[in-house]
Amino acid sequence: MMNVSETATRSFPIPDQLPDTTRVWIYLSNRPFTAKEGIVLNSQLNAFAQHWTAHNHQLQAFGGVLDHQIVVLMVDESKAGASGCSIDKSVHFLQELENQYDVQLFNRWMFAYQQHDTLHTAEKTEFKRLYQTGIIGDETLVLDTMVNLLGDFKTKRWKSLGKSWHKRLI
Repeated sequence: MMNVSETATRSFPIPDQLPDTTRVWIYLSNRPFTAKEGIVLNSQLNAFAQHWTAHNHQLQAFGGVLDHQIVVLMVDESKAGASGCSIDKSVHFLQELENQYDVQLFNRWMFAYQQHDTLHTAEKTEFKRLYQTGIIGDETLVLDTMVNLLGDFKTKRWKSLGKSWHKRLI
């Protein structure tokens, strides 16, 4: 678990040249990456992003790990759009990372939330139990993995549970 107040020191720097309309994909790991894994993983994500293409056109892309547990890929589609084939490449790359690090990145029933300035994760059933027992509530901040534009990622990736899509699942 990580202290959310430390986010500024544990975040990747978002390149200034990426506009707020940049497309974003968010993948939540079922466990935090160690500091050593994070260094290697950031390097791998950056290398992938630098070589990511769509129909032989270089994508202006960026990748990184946020809060030791959130993998983010971004593409500025004003230069070249991510196509089905290029998105498939990213999925295959992330599946390789899952195997390499023994993590799950595609479990859409894994939710991240903040409690006492700490990032926590729980699968849907546990998340529902936490809500029903009052451990988390409508004001608990949850990670919105459905955010798909950089502008929203910067300002709206954390939402109160009562105002997020998570609420309808509990």
